Amino acid sequence: MDELRELFRQMLDQNIIQIVLSNTRDAERAAKVKVRPVMIRGELCFQETLYQGTKVFHSNHAGEEMQERLTEYMRDLFRQAQLNGAELDATVLVSKKGAVSIKRKRHAAAAGQSRKAPDLAHDRARQYLLKDGEPVDFLVHLGVQTPDGRVVKARYDKFRQINRYLEFIEDVIDVLPADRTIRIVDFGCGKSYLTFAMYYFLHELRGRDIQVMGLDLKADVIRHCNELARELHYEGLNFQEGDISSVREGGSVDMVVSLHACDKATDYALEKAVKWGASVILAVPCCQHELNGQIRCDVLQPVLKYGVIKERMAALITDALRANLLEKNGYDAQILEFIDMEHTPKNLMIRAVKPAGMRPRRFREDGTGIDRVTEFLHLSPTLKELL
Repeated sequence: MDELRELFRQMLDQNIIQIVLSNTRDAERAAKVKVRPVMIRGELCFQETLYQGTKVFHSNHAGEEMQERLTEYMRDLFRQAQLNGAELDATVLVSKKGAVSIKRKRHAAAAGQSRKAPDLAHDRARQYLLKDGEPVDFLVHLGVQTPDGRVVKARYDKFRQINRYLEFIEDVIDVLPADRTIRIVDFGCGKSYLTFAMYYFLHELRGRDIQVMGLDLKADVIRHCNELARELHYEGLNFQEGDISSVREGGSVDMVVSLHACDKATDYALEKAVKWGASVILAVPCCQHELNGQIRCDVLQPVLKYGVIKERMAALITDALRANLLEKNGYDAQILEFIDMEHTPKNLMIRAVKPAGMRPRRFREDGTGIDRVTEFLHLSPTLKELL
């Protein structure tokens, strides 16, 4: 651990942007730790954010103390650390036997300038994974940033959405394979802002070897996305024209993304993901009309007689049943808020992760709970039939 302690000593200064410890050995003790520099009463300190289940704990530490805490964490609790600095990035892996490997990557100076140093204000505005003021090639090409990195005012909602999406991906990155190419399929990719963001984050920022295929029905959109991918030299990113039912992937698919696939198209995307055995599923459903036309219940008739209430209830029930069906098929499923309601009503994400090893008991149910709900409301969800 001496080499690791020295690495922390060298990088714990005002130029460190963020340190993330992950791949925990004991999720009950801590699932993840993040560290960033802060200036408190004129002194450089380091703020630790520890994630424990649904709880988050913050604490501030001086440099030497933080160095020892990080070293101890890596010795006893975590198997991976990602250090991002203004001039240097480093990836640390700790084997089951305690062997430490460190990979360093120094940033090539662009026009004599290194990566922008972090803002050290203690009570600053929310910090995004992609920064306002730091140019990112695909954001510039897509018109979200100006060439000098400033976010275009009219596109700030899109910038926030992209960063929120990347936070979801960062939370599941440890589930994705680290020893081989990660294969990802993005159904209904559209103009692909989030597809490019996913590729940039996983490959350029996190150094993962990935292959991403985006699928959409619009030939002109696919042509434009492929041209941009070639221009940016995103060699592991390609786009194909077609619908979800036409995809015949060979081999394993590690992650399936379906953002705003309309109505039952989300169900077909989820079916593909389950049958491919994808480790991660991210789905933001759209236009959940199917159950709105089916739902009948005498007990709830005083509620369902209002069209807008019935529509919203049907949409929520649709997504809740989808999440339950994924759990029945071995996934740990959550329904999370994607972006604020003020920007779009399509703001719920289904995030499903397949646990490694034996499935927990709660995933080995016979589905009678789902059956009771569908019988009570006279529903026949497409995903239930597909699976």
